[in-house]
Amino acid sequence: MKLPIYMDYNATTPTDPQVVEAMMPFFNEHFGNAASRQHAFGWIAEEAVENARKTIAKRINAEAKEIVFTSGATESNNLALKGVAEAYRSKGNHIITGVTEHKSVLDVCSSLERNGFRVSYIPVDEYGAVNLEQIRDAITENTILVSVMTANNEIGTLAPVAEIGRLCSERGILYHTDATQCVGKIPVEVDSMNIHLMSMSAHKLYGPKGIGALYVRSKNPRVKVTEQIGGGGHENGMRSGTLNVPAIIGFAKAIEIAIQNMSGESARVASLRDTLEHQLLAMEGTRCNGHPTQRMANNINITFPNVPADDLMMALKKDVAISSGSACSSADAAAGKISHVLRAIGINDEAGRCTVRIGIGRFTTKEEIEYAGKKIVAAAGRLQKTSPRHQIEKNSKHLTTPITTR
Repeated sequence: MKLPIYMDYNATTPTDPQVVEAMMPFFNEHFGNAASRQHAFGWIAEEAVENARKTIAKRINAEAKEIVFTSGATESNNLALKGVAEAYRSKGNHIITGVTEHKSVLDVCSSLERNGFRVSYIPVDEYGAVNLEQIRDAITENTILVSVMTANNEIGTLAPVAEIGRLCSERGILYHTDATQCVGKIPVEVDSMNIHLMSMSAHKLYGPKGIGALYVRSKNPRVKVTEQIGGGGHENGMRSGTLNVPAIIGFAKAIEIAIQNMSGESARVASLRDTLEHQLLAMEGTRCNGHPTQRMANNINITFPNVPADDLMMALKKDVAISSGSACSSADAAAGKISHVLRAIGINDEAGRCTVRIGIGRFTTKEEIEYAGKKIVAAAGRLQKTSPRHQIEKNSKHLTTPITTR
């Protein structure tokens, strides 16, 4: 067992050795530009890219031409929201999203609001789940897009994607979902789930960093997206730039491996998560955040009363790597702000600063889970005992005496 143990799989995943092997020839042997159609080097690269595109499309029940390669999920989200907003502005200027979306959706929505669009932010319940009826009530004649993520990146809660998509289809509205945390881990089929646009990223499913994709439906309805990066008309005019051929090959291999092993891996990871959760919840006052059942199998978001997350992570730095939330919101954490996701589900600032996220993955072992559980409980226990607030609460219990009457 190698220390420290990695348990931040929601932030990123190690690249699978099989993926690295598939990518290697495209760095120095088949290194051609996929847009160079005048010679064999370009032809080989283009063929490899198109085969990868077909592989990715097949795994989400899409067509190859519906896959637009990007640099990752953040760019995919930007392209989906800005691209649709510009393409459909003549039809309406209203967008609906959730308050717990990834920052790459929320920040884009804020930008669109400054440019004349109106955005409705749907609240969530205590588990982080959106209410379909609230989305229905928010729709107006000017609504052009609904964007609700499939699985939350911090608390793992799943959304009723198929139902939201069906509602949007019935009302003639486009539906975009950020499926970054769940593609390759749970079944995702764009057609049966009524999805019109979907964001993905390779590094969340044991592929390389710097490559992602946006699924854009081509029929029933044919979705239009205005290009946000111009300069060549690549990717059917939706995203210009030289394609990252090795990473695209890696993305395809990663999604292929993940989906082939999805059923057994999901059960294994869920079992490990439950074992660790049981250990952690044995501490008095500790609670898990997110939906108890409708959530990703690899996610634990947990609050340790009177144990600052920063102190806990520091105490564990030689043993276990965990996080205090989304890596994309690290600036907020550094400024002492709690996650917007935790705030949305009713967690106050004090509890929010005592909350950590633990991510389990493909290379996590039972031995690591047992070791990590003991280390986390021990470290949290030590920190809790030395916490000034814990001492105050402890003393107040001793000082409280029952009042009797004669």
